[in-house]
Amino acid sequence: MTNQPESVDFHFDVMCPYAYQTSLWIREVRELTGLTLNWRFFSLEEINREEGKKHPWEREWSYGWAMMRIGALLRRTSMDHLDAWYGRAGKALHVDGHKPHEKAVAEHLLEELGLEPGLVDQAIADPTTSDEVMAEHQRVVDANGYGVPTMFFPDGQCLFGPVLIDPPTGQAAVRLWDAVVTWTEFPHLYELQRPKTADDARLIAETFRPYLEARDWVSINRGQVVDIRGLGAGDE
Repeated sequence: MTNQPESVDFHFDVMCPYAYQTSLWIREVRELTGLTLNWRFFSLEEINREEGKKHPWEREWSYGWAMMRIGALLRRTSMDHLDAWYGRAGKALHVDGHKPHEKAVAEHLLEELGLEPGLVDQAIADPTTSDEVMAEHQRVVDANGYGVPTMFFPDGQCLFGPVLIDPPTGQAAVRLWDAVVTWTEFPHLYELQRPKTADDARLIAETFRPYLEARDWVSINRGQVVDIRGLGAGDE
């Protein structure tokens, strides 16, 4: 069996519904195997930015970028704080259908976590939080990555995915992790993909319903605006 890595860097954007589902799986893997999980950032707003429009860091408040800047500030105290923030903000958007990308909601969620709501203003006032998000975003871009979830392994290998909507639990979660780790034995195995059927599209749309109702943006996949309700594709 492939040597099991002790840690993995998991790049995410709170905006991404697929990354959120995959994050539930990798959290389960952590609980069952002792894997060290390092949360890192990647910006869908930046990678999908239309020419001529402002970069997310040029805006007073951006959706995913602002949420990640809050996370960057929290991580300076503890990775556990970022872990809790992503978990709570992700649940708010993708399960509860709320809007953690709105400042007042973000402040409320921090209070729920026992953290100071003033950290929102502090994170946005500190330009170095934006620098941290940019550096980690650029790491994925430099690896020719284009979306999330993206994972980096200790040996430097980078994998996009797994992309799923029904994160396995228990030993099924570990089996999937073993399969992902086994993939790293084959550095020239680039792609293995299941085509989405019409039934898949309906299931994806139903799973992502809270997100679809709460988002204030359109879904873009590699430069193309897509209709998750109709196609089953999304922010990746």
